[in-house]
Amino acid sequence: MNTSQQSRSYARGPGDAPLLDSTIGAVLERTAAMFPEREALVVVAEGVRLRWGEFLQEVDRVARGLAAMGVGKGHRVAIWSTNRSQWVLTQFATARIGAIMVNINPGYGSRELHYALDQSETQTLITIGGFRSANYLEMIAEICPEAAAGPKEWRSEGLPHLRNLVLAGEGQPLAGMGRWDELVSGGQAAGAGETEGETGVSLSNHDPINIQYTSGTTGYPKGAVLTHHNIVNNAYLVGQRMELTCRDRVCIPVPFYHCFGMVLGNMACAVHGAAMVIPSEAFDPWSTLKAVEDEACTAVYGVPTMFIRELEHPQFSRVDLTSLRTGIMAGSPCPIEVMKQVVEKMHCREMTIAYGLTESSPVITQTGVSDPLRTRVTTVGRPLPHTEVKIVDPDSGELAPRGTPGELCTRGYLVMSGYYRNPKATRQAIDPEGWLHTGDLATLDEEDYCRITGRVKDMIIRGGENVYPREIEEFLYTHPAVSDVQVVGVPDAKLGEEVLAWIQLKEPGMVTARDIKDFCRGKIARFKIPRYFKFVDSYPMTVTGKIQKYRIREIAIRELGLEEISDTP
Repeated sequence: MNTSQQSRSYARGPGDAPLLDSTIGAVLERTAAMFPEREALVVVAEGVRLRWGEFLQEVDRVARGLAAMGVGKGHRVAIWSTNRSQWVLTQFATARIGAIMVNINPGYGSRELHYALDQSETQTLITIGGFRSANYLEMIAEICPEAAAGPKEWRSEGLPHLRNLVLAGEGQPLAGMGRWDELVSGGQAAGAGETEGETGVSLSNHDPINIQYTSGTTGYPKGAVLTHHNIVNNAYLVGQRMELTCRDRVCIPVPFYHCFGMVLGNMACAVHGAAMVIPSEAFDPWSTLKAVEDEACTAVYGVPTMFIRELEHPQFSRVDLTSLRTGIMAGSPCPIEVMKQVVEKMHCREMTIAYGLTESSPVITQTGVSDPLRTRVTTVGRPLPHTEVKIVDPDSGELAPRGTPGELCTRGYLVMSGYYRNPKATRQAIDPEGWLHTGDLATLDEEDYCRITGRVKDMIIRGGENVYPREIEEFLYTHPAVSDVQVVGVPDAKLGEEVLAWIQLKEPGMVTARDIKDFCRGKIARFKIPRYFKFVDSYPMTVTGKIQKYRIREIAIRELGLEEISDTP
């Protein structure tokens, strides 16, 4: 590192140990050979329990079944499902034959589903019958009426690439839809010969293997294309920083359709031989706590709101969580007080914080298990090995001084190939030098620890003063009545923007807005004290538990009657 980089915000994770040069299928074969009798997958709600040797056999049956349906290298296979065994098997089966898995958000409606299937040019859709009040089969029939009418050989006018539909779960399939058990039995009948290592299909670890649609705040989502190399190595390095081994058992309540569940959960377990423990189809705090106890899990994952719900569950004191040692908290900024409780009350003394995004496979920085608690609750760690990070002035693009907020950019093996069929968006995200621009504001200290201060677009400029919502949120979390808080900027005719806080209280009615303002006075600058307060029971969220601040802003603008001075459509 040169002198300029030492004084400026640039860091590179250690690169002494080489990256893995393996496809996902090769990783699975190696793990199954090393730990054939160790548990690989436990799905509590389904009663599924597979060891690594058995898991590989099941994966290959599904892979052969897909091949028998005409699925091959480069073909897109979409999966629209909650956390079920079929999701995990599909994830590894598609990789075994070089097909590209397309993750479909379980919360999508018919319009969003049509867009994802059409934009990705999906040929095969594997789906469950529905989730909560959503009937997936009705939505499929709406966008693909030809499949609803049958027969098996149909072609869709609205989705010309779509050829196969498979129902993975309960319910009556559409006339032109097959069943999961038929897919598996087709693989058994085909026998060996259609999986990686057994055919002439040549797979490279740099082949695309996954398309994940990112939840943009405006317009349609963009499909981030990830390779074997991206996914395998990010899972490997994240697991290393957690010190995962074959003796670990990881409770995964986060959605598979997102990188958190798919890469940091399933793939990290496959790389390191740990067990995947799936507590429920969708997050439920009690199911998660019970799975940790019953399955003696050593690690647990979640976004901060998940941990808050677990800690505040009325029966929390009844479960034994002493088997826990580590895990990952990610997805949104971690409140300091929440992290302290997770370490103390959930026994996660080696809990880590990870930061990243879908386009970076996903983790860029992560704390270590031996980092001091103060470091783990105030930073998102240091760059992973083989990962470059720089903080730049959003306007000039120049490296920011250490400790000065700017946009975080990253470069290395972890950066996606690009957005599928969207070269313009790819060019906007990845510059000519290969730097992925995250859109997140961050600082880098002298020891290369990173702190996320907000989104570039989230920063509030009040009367010429830069206000970082994260700083105010961290302060308000210290109030004993506050359970959760989100701070956004809303338009103001005089000052440009004003500060608004949406607060969840531990008990309704514990405090008033005046009480919170009094708590702030003298402790934080006057211009940082929110002008507006709203006490809420919940926040608008994505399926992954990410709080949608832009929706909070939109709702607040409407409720406060600020439409005339707003730049929000």
